Amino acid sequence: MTFTIVFLGWIASLSLHEFLHALVAYLGGDWSVKEKGYLTLNPLKYTHPPYSLVLPMIFLLLGGIGLPGGAVYIETWRLRSSAWRSLVSLAGPAANLLIAIVLSLLLQFAPTDTLAQNSPWPGIAFLAMLQISALVLNLIPLPPFDGYGIIEPYLSDQIRERIDAWRIWIMLIVFLALWNIPLINSMFWLQVYILGIRLGIPFELAIIGLQRFRFWEL
Repeated sequence: MTFTIVFLGWIASLSLHEFLHALVAYLGGDWSVKEKGYLTLNPLKYTHPPYSLVLPMIFLLLGGIGLPGGAVYIETWRLRSSAWRSLVSLAGPAANLLIAIVLSLLLQFAPTDTLAQNSPWPGIAFLAMLQISALVLNLIPLPPFDGYGIIEPYLSDQIRERIDAWRIWIMLIVFLALWNIPLINSMFWLQVYILGIRLGIPFELAIIGLQRFRFWEL
């Protein structure tokens, strides 16, 4: 049950993440997203099997990190201003935050005793923490994360060219650092924990959800 809740919930969150990218792009002047069929919550419109399903699920299974998957292709030259380009990038993380808030409100109805552990609540709590991890990860100000897309319109051509030269390696370096440098790993999960606690997500229940999601280790 926990695996199903998390798997289906994560696919739904990927769809909302990409839909909001597309919606803000449409409002900002890139009407091509409508022609491409992106203005929908249908996950098949955003699915690129290796990147949309396989890779995110591998990250979930290995470390419980919410890695965004599918992508919409925005024709940024159509957008009316640099501010709209930033807003398009910001829309994705905003979707993860919105889902985390909704789930945290739902979790306020979870029992405080052991009854919560024998129910869907651990899966919901873990899914909420996944949204927070996706938010923190996506706001890293480096490509290909949305955090870089937020600041990129305001960078000089020289800085963008230097960053672009490393673009294909940056994500690999970031994930290697997250897994192999304890300080960076601790800093990342500390931010996730602090945001989760501030939203009222029961961390202990989320840990149970993670353990049940990885049921083969039980």
